[in-house]
Amino acid sequence: MDLAVASWHIILLSLLVLVYVLIIILRIIAQGTESRDVPSDNNIIQLPSSNTEYIGDHDHHQSDHPKSHMHHMDSNNVNMVFFTMEDMEVGKTMPIYFPKIDPSTSPHLLPRDEASSIPFSLKQLPNLLKKFSFSKDSPQGSAMEDTLKQCESPPIKGETKFCATSLESMIDFIRRIFGDDSFSVVATNFFTKSSTTFQNYTILEMPKEVFSPKMVACHTLPYPYAIYYCHYLECENKVYKILLGGENGDKVEAVAVCHMDTSQWGRNHVSFRILKTEPGTFPVCHFFPAEHLVWVPNSPTSM
Repeated sequence: MDLAVASWHIILLSLLVLVYVLIIILRIIAQGTESRDVPSDNNIIQLPSSNTEYIGDHDHHQSDHPKSHMHHMDSNNVNMVFFTMEDMEVGKTMPIYFPKIDPSTSPHLLPRDEASSIPFSLKQLPNLLKKFSFSKDSPQGSAMEDTLKQCESPPIKGETKFCATSLESMIDFIRRIFGDDSFSVVATNFFTKSSTTFQNYTILEMPKEVFSPKMVACHTLPYPYAIYYCHYLECENKVYKILLGGENGDKVEAVAVCHMDTSQWGRNHVSFRILKTEPGTFPVCHFFPAEHLVWVPNSPTSM
């Protein structure tokens, strides 16, 4: 009798768990049909677009292309970002996730003196967590640890990387890569104000290439103050400005970068799964969120 009762309790518990899982699935489906906005955790450390993946992201530099390329996407909407050069034609429509950042609540780059006074090292993580009042197991603590690991990991072949903790250190890195002080920055620009982060966008005009022999991309990383992962890749890259129109009336001049040589990328890189290609076969393109920067030598011309 006791065995029968125990078996009945197990069956009842299993049914309750099954019902709970079904309720969660139905809620997710309902959210997907009610709104095009992508759910975001981007207050993990009050960092711009720290829905963080960043992509939470994939494997590390030794096996995959730097995950910093995808810092502006989370794992649920990464397939809204990668595309091919053949997609860059007027009238092409694609779903794109553009995080909307409130500058008043976003962390800013510290002055060099202040940034230099704060250790930026994985070895100092316990002290840093104490300084910013985060526990190691908290989302903020995990994000800080991930950022420090990423900044201290070795670059992939052909990559020169640097994590900038101040505007001055970022400029120094750009100057070192380009060899002089003549450079400018391009970034995604929103012409309309909207809270919509995910929707279908249509290319309104022929993309304009920003002709440049070199480029340095700088991506935000989750941290209590602004950190930019800046890197230069020796392989050929092309920079474009693309005018997009959203289905809700938004208008965006988006910066996109096409990586012409992907032969050094890991075979498991998410872009190959999405585009159904292999390393080194076709260029891979992606958009940049507004807070991510592309530096190019002066004076680039567009056409």
